[in-house]
Amino acid sequence: MGDDKGFGAGTVLLSFLIGGIVGAGLAAFLTPVSGPEARQRIRRMKDELVDKAEGYVHEAKDYAQHKQASLKSAYEAGKEAYEREKAK
Repeated sequence: MGDDKGFGAGTVLLSFLIGGIVGAGLAAFLTPVSGPEARQRIRRMKDELVDKAEGYVHEAKDYAQHKQASLKSAYEAGKEAYEREKAK
């Protein structure tokens, strides 16, 4: 059988974020435009990147809260089952 070397959601998210930054930077600096226009493009790309990053952070927080609630619920159910069996 093969090894299961999956990547976590955080690793994948960080990889996409870094790739986006590198790609945007290369596009901004390799495109032949005037200085003011290049600075405007960079500012616009930065704003878009910040918006996307904030969206990803919000999604990650929601995901973590959902998983935390699921784990807490499972823990409480296990604790109650243990207490019932212990009382028998």
